[in-house]
This record gives sequence, structure tokens and C-alpha cells, in this order.
Amino acid sequence: MIKVGVIGAAGKMGKEVVKTVIQEPDMQLVLAVDINNSGDDIGKIVTGENCGVLIESDIKTGLQAAKPDVVIDFTQPAGIFEHVCLYLENRVKSVIGTTGLNDEQIDRIKQLSEKNQTACLIAPNFSTGAVLLMMFAKQAAKYFKNAEIIELHHNQKKDAPSGTAIKTAKLMAQANNDFTFGNCSETELLQGARGANSEANIHIHSVRLPGYIASQEVIFGSDGQLFKIKHDTMSRSCYMDGVMLAVRHVYNKNDFIYGLDNIM
Repeated sequence: MIKVGVIGAAGKMGKEVVKTVIQEPDMQLVLAVDINNSGDDIGKIVTGENCGVLIESDIKTGLQAAKPDVVIDFTQPAGIFEHVCLYLENRVKSVIGTTGLNDEQIDRIKQLSEKNQTACLIAPNFSTGAVLLMMFAKQAAKYFKNAEIIELHHNQKKDAPSGTAIKTAKLMAQANNDFTFGNCSETELLQGARGANSEANIHIHSVRLPGYIASQEVIFGSDGQLFKIKHDTMSRSCYMDGVMLAVRHVYNKNDFIYGLDNIM
């Protein structure tokens, strides 16, 4: 039985994770941490029925008391680096869904994971469809010299571009070092009009509007044709298969993984 802790348990993604963990036959929810609803039964909040796990407000206290095998963290970007370091220093395996980590922080996490021989899986996106989009974009990048990315999220997402868009650009850049082939010299009349210039000069355009959960489109262009790959998230439940796959992986391994595509 895998003992699981959920950090950010009373948030939108946290509630979905809690509901899924409770239903998994090989998992046991032993810890729920959130800055809100401290002392309340997380089961009552999520399903309407008590599950016996009361919400803790402090992560370190919760880890010491519940001793989870794996923690799942979907909290805010501002504190996620410190959270991951805390898990690894306490030799608690972790699945991280919060984006906003920079390359230097990811490298430091990898080093700490290897030093403590404690598994950590960080994924910009846990939707299997979104991961397939990234894999297909990497393949298509071999055959096109021009491409741009449009990512659309709800207006409560704090980081931009999305981690999924950044990861997609990095994968595409493995096939081509410049996706602006033949473009004319440009002048932005309004700063940022052409989006962020990322890996291999791939322009990423971020949209934030109520109504969206998460969507991404990669557009490839060449003379006489356009090729588009798109993924739309309609419900947060689509992430759960990927999260459970990640939990089972880290439970049985002691490696560091960045990207769900590496275990699919």
C-alpha cells in the first residue's frame, strides 16, 4: 500500500488528487496539507464524507507525523522550490505538478535527489494527451523550419508562459535551432506583440481568460501548408491518470525525472 500525502489539498487540483487517491486500491491517503481549512477532514471537503485525514497547515510537521511514502504537490510557484528541497532532505519521494521552476532550480533538485537517493518526478503537464502533443511536436519539428506556440489558461494562473509550452519548445529545439527561417526583420509597435522568444527562436504567446482550464496549440508552417497540433483540457480529471502513473513510478524507483514523457 502506497502511503500518499497531498500538498495543497484544498485547492482545485488538490481536491481532484485527493478524490482520486482515496479511490485507488493500492494507495492510502495519510496526509493533507493546506494553508486553508486547517483541522478539517479533507474527505468531508472533497467527497462529503469523512476519511479520517485532518488538514495540516505546516508541511514539515505533517511529514514527520504521517510519514508518507510519496507526496503530490500542486501548490503555488513561489514556494515550490523550497517544498521540493524539504521533501528530498527528509527522503520523502515526490510528484510535482506546480510549474515555475527555472533551469538552475531543476538542476539543484536533480542533484539533491541523486545525493539522497530519493525519487522526484516533476512534470509541466500530467495530461496524457498534452504529453503526446509534446512528443508529436518534437517529431514534427524535424520537418518544419517555422513554428510558434499558443498556450491558453484560466486567468488565475500566475506564471507565463506555461511549463508545458516551455517544455514543448525545448523538445522542438532538439530538432532545429531556429524556427524563424526566412522571417523578415521585425519591429514591435507594442512591446511583446510577437510573444516571448524562447528556445530556437520559437515565439510563445500566452493567453489568460476565464473559461479556459488549459489549452495549447503548436503551429508549423512552410510554403503552401500549415500543420497544427492542439490539445484542450476540459476537466482537471484528465490529469489524474498521469499523476497516478507518476506516483507508482517514484514509489518503485529512486531516480529524478523531468517530464511525464520519460515514463510513458
